[in-house]
This record gives sequence, structure tokens and C-alpha cells, in this order.
Amino acid sequence: MTYAAIILTGGKGERLGGVDKAALSYRDATLLEHVLSVVDDASQIVVVGPEKDIPNIIWAREDPPGGGPLAGLAAGLRHVDAEWVAVLAVDQPGLTKDTIARLRETGRNAVLKDDRTQWLIGVWKAAELRGALPEDPRDLPLRKTLSQLDPVEVSALPGEARDVDTPADLDTLHSG
Repeated sequence: MTYAAIILTGGKGERLGGVDKAALSYRDATLLEHVLSVVDDASQIVVVGPEKDIPNIIWAREDPPGGGPLAGLAAGLRHVDAEWVAVLAVDQPGLTKDTIARLRETGRNAVLKDDRTQWLIGVWKAAELRGALPEDPRDLPLRKTLSQLDPVEVSALPGEARDVDTPADLDTLHSG
């Protein structure tokens, strides 16, 4: 099954003092470069957020910017022509190609789950996502929209679902 990928990068990073999470260094790359490497087999890659100098990427922005992840998803989905789409946040250093493969292998809408459902680590039928989006998605909860699609939950491996939201997460990222 071919798929597209939407990577949401437009968050404000408020708990990190307003830093651009996509530009944070992780190992020998940035967080954005890491997530791009995880989905480099996608038929299309749409990055929603401020444009960077990276070739072969479709760039999108919600209008107006800052409308939240659901608005970002809607902006990215406008560019997707694949049947399936992986929806990911940029601040997921634990993601691997295997993560995406396990979600895709379900053949259903699927999300990663550790101690909680990870709504920004999932694979979805694009048509069902489009049908579930509210007319104006700004500032509405992503979880509420995506949960309507009854995704199967795929158990996360240790560290796979970690994200970078706080200075402590950033310290862990740099020490790991």
C-alpha cells in the first residue's frame, strides 16, 4: 500500500520558550530531518509549517497560521492524493520506519499507543480523514475528530512514542 505523509511542524513550542522544534538537533540531524527519514518511502511528503530549504517536499500552511494541529492537518491534507496518509508531529525522535510499517500493516486507521493514545503518530484513510474534518478546524481538538474514525491502537515499543514538549524532554533528547 502506497501512502503519503503529513508532518506537522507549526507548533509554537511555548513550553520550550518558543523554539522551532523542527530545527532542534537530534543525533546528526534536526528533528524534521529525522522524521523525513522515517517516511522517505512515502509517495508524497507534505510538511505543514514554516518553509525550510529542503528539496522534494510539499510545503503547506494553515490560514491563518497558528490554528492548531487539526487546522494543520486540514492544510496538509489538501495536497495529498494518496489513499493512505501517515500523520506525524515533528517532535517525535522515537519514530522509526518500523513504527510506520506496523501502523500501515493493520490495513485500517491506526494510531500508536503507549500510556495514552498518540494522535500525532497514525496512519489514516485519506478520504475518511477528509470526511471527518469540520468545516473550520481552527483551534478544535485533533483527538475529537480522529477518534470518530475508530482507529486500531498499535502498542508502542519502549521510547517510540516520546516527544519533545518541555525543557526536560529536550535534556533527555540531548543526553540520549
